[in-house]
Amino acid sequence: MRLKTTLVILLISLTLGVFAQNVPTPKSHFGFDIGDDYKLADFSQTEAYFQKVADASDRVQMVEIGKTEYGRSQPMMIVTAPANFAKLEQYREISQTLAHAEITKEEAHKLSVEGKPVIWIDGGLHANEVVGPHQLIETLYQLASRDDAETLKILDDVIILLVHANPDGMEIMSDWYMRKDDPKERDQNIPILYQKYVGHDNNRDFYMNNMSEAANMSLQQYVEWIPQVIYNHHQTGPAGTVVAGPPYRDPFNHVFDPLIITSLDAVGAAMINRMHQEDRPGYTRLDGSVFSTWWNGGLRTTPYYHNIIGILTEIIGNPTPMEIPLVPERLIPNNGTPYPVTPQEWHFRQSIDYSVSLNYAIFNHAVRHGDELLFNIYLMGRKSIEKGSQDNWTMYPKYAQAVEDAFNKAQKSNGDGNSNRSRFPSQFYDSVYTDPANRDPRGYILSADQPDFPTAVKFMNALIKSGILVEKATADFTVNGKRYPANSFIVKTAQAFRPHVIDMFEPQDHPNDFLYPGGPPIRPYDAAGWTLALQMGVEVDKLYEGFDGPFERIPYGEIQSPPAKALVSGSGYLLDARNNNSYMAVNDLLKAKVKVYRTAAPVDGLPTGSFYVSGGKKELEVAAKEYGVYPVPASMPKGATQIQPARIALYDYYGGSMPSGWVRWMMEQFHFEYQLVFPAEINAGDLKDKYDVMLFISSGIPSVGSRGYGRSQPKPEEIDEKYHHMLGSFTVEESVPQIKKFIEEGGEVISVGSATDLAFHLGLPVEDALVEIGADGEARSLSGEKYYVPGSVLEMHVDNSVPINYGMGETAYIMFNRSPVFNLAPNAGTVGVKAIAWFGEDEPLRSGWAWGQSYLKNGVTAFEAQIGKGKFYAFGPEITFRAQSHGTFKMLFNGLYK
Repeated sequence: MRLKTTLVILLISLTLGVFAQNVPTPKSHFGFDIGDDYKLADFSQTEAYFQKVADASDRVQMVEIGKTEYGRSQPMMIVTAPANFAKLEQYREISQTLAHAEITKEEAHKLSVEGKPVIWIDGGLHANEVVGPHQLIETLYQLASRDDAETLKILDDVIILLVHANPDGMEIMSDWYMRKDDPKERDQNIPILYQKYVGHDNNRDFYMNNMSEAANMSLQQYVEWIPQVIYNHHQTGPAGTVVAGPPYRDPFNHVFDPLIITSLDAVGAAMINRMHQEDRPGYTRLDGSVFSTWWNGGLRTTPYYHNIIGILTEIIGNPTPMEIPLVPERLIPNNGTPYPVTPQEWHFRQSIDYSVSLNYAIFNHAVRHGDELLFNIYLMGRKSIEKGSQDNWTMYPKYAQAVEDAFNKAQKSNGDGNSNRSRFPSQFYDSVYTDPANRDPRGYILSADQPDFPTAVKFMNALIKSGILVEKATADFTVNGKRYPANSFIVKTAQAFRPHVIDMFEPQDHPNDFLYPGGPPIRPYDAAGWTLALQMGVEVDKLYEGFDGPFERIPYGEIQSPPAKALVSGSGYLLDARNNNSYMAVNDLLKAKVKVYRTAAPVDGLPTGSFYVSGGKKELEVAAKEYGVYPVPASMPKGATQIQPARIALYDYYGGSMPSGWVRWMMEQFHFEYQLVFPAEINAGDLKDKYDVMLFISSGIPSVGSRGYGRSQPKPEEIDEKYHHMLGSFTVEESVPQIKKFIEEGGEVISVGSATDLAFHLGLPVEDALVEIGADGEARSLSGEKYYVPGSVLEMHVDNSVPINYGMGETAYIMFNRSPVFNLAPNAGTVGVKAIAWFGEDEPLRSGWAWGQSYLKNGVTAFEAQIGKGKFYAFGPEITFRAQSHGTFKMLFNGLYK
């Protein structure tokens, strides 16, 4: 019997050995080892290698999770022991079932033992961070070829998803880097964004899922597989370190489960321990880096709101050898960096080895704690369902402040200002944390009869892409005395991913976060507030008690469309200017040479600026069937004026502008035609001969006091001729006079965000409202100790009688990201400068963090200026912010007709 067993073991060992030899090495395919200096693989080569490994290995399956924005295949490699593939669907269903948490605790315990933990490893999201996709290649090779006990145990016990996050970017960046024969002349100064539209902002899209790549990955993360750990590889580490990783600094968001934070501690401990066991110094964590767990919207942060452990590392490394700099304070061991790295030369392969080892640390954590990972995602989901099924008070900072304020008020009333503040009577807790007015909602209703229901549908689709359970009314119903029509949407908070639901509907309450009391603010990693329901301008009713009705569950991941309707008979039609998709329909009509008019006054319940057409039945039928735009029969309104499509120029520059790229995508979604314009063309003049409207979106304009704006650029002879037109700089001396001439001759310029600096270069009678006058009489920007508003949602007043604001309400929620605010000079009105949006007397913060709001009082957020025959528009807030702020899209769209 012993001989027979020995022979079986020997046979298995020989089989494994032969198998390992059949997996092609990276060098046999690419011609170099992964991590060799001055060498990068492109995506075409990588995809072919992935396929070779999948063909050779029974540990690997290669699947396509969707197409990229350029149309490439986006691959995911499923890696596990050969025997697990027979039960792969069962393991996937267990992962889903536990994540949705609609079973009993006993059933969950059973499944957590039967199941396999699912671990997501990605790479390449930011294509200039080249360690990411290359560690993915090396990790795949090692998992497919190694037959050591550690690897075999990992394969037996874990389902691994290796995902390429940005195939297009890898092709662009690697081909560019490798184009020069002399390795020491290679660079990463690419002429275009490394994602078709948004470049680096592709990691700012994971609750909106506008981009194909984000939507592809979200489907796998929140609908199909729902991994317990998602590891997102990035670069670069802080100066004087090798890699920054978990756990992260405060603050963390108040809506997700505390198990997320302690699970980050556990996984982070496994990672840093492995680094130290292998004598790999330079891992920093906590306050050793800037990364926190506050923000939603990144590949590794959105998982927190789905009870998933999201891991980010930022590592150094480049195919061109580099130096770890001397940073004296980083040489002192502390809790953030227990094992400092010393200054030294650093090679690409070292970063690859670190990254693969960090992957293995997570795999081993999953081996040792797999059942715990599976049960914990259930436990967090179950707690979410329970919270959504009863009264619940989230512990926001504003409520803690309310307790303190109530106590101070009581002390003042009693005349006792010296009472012991270390002991607050419980009545003050009860006055806030049991106040029904402070409860979390139990659900939300989005009525199908709101004016811009198609935007509400888009909001629902953003949630659905993120795995949220959404219901739809199959018939009319009544809740709390209000009647709602069929097709209305219902989102209840009694669901596993409740943190994401609350985060998308409710305001964020970022704590006041300063370096020290009275000191400067600590900048959030990204935005401080982002409430999507506010950004998109949808109408939402909040419900604070349980409710039900004729509701049907929409299957997870099933994208919705507005109800299709037949075109009502008529000789002419009105299209509602409040409906963003009306602009899409209008653009279709204009392309079909149909005459389109805008109303000069409200007509039949539709606001001023609505559209009128008397032809284009084919286009109108499409609008009613597909766009959620339902034309209203009408006769020609009195005073209506005809519009025509404008010739639109959208400003960009060498290397690519992300804010401009978002608008490119928006324009295509809403069927606007446009041309990109670069500095050299602007400087050449004669702009009015080619364009009617020029758009300058945020970056790319010189700030006040500087002479020009331009990034590092190659010499023309160093790059392909097709990129030559992108070269050049926007300067005050050359470019601004041409812009001024364009406007004077009848052109229109729309500027957004920091691009509103054009107003100062044009000499308009406006001033920066966010300054103070020093003792020397000079104006200086307000210090952070006095005023600070990072990315947050604010509310402004709107003059919706001016054409640029047609279809808007009297107020609007705006994304305000340290945005410009203006004061108009006393003579502004006499020279044709007029405020068209502004802050009022009240504090405008609605979501996020705003310190020193009094400085915003009555500040102008947008204005128009007549210059010669044309107009200049300045919008300080980000009215097109990451293609998320649908509520203010019309402020751009209205300016795109003539």
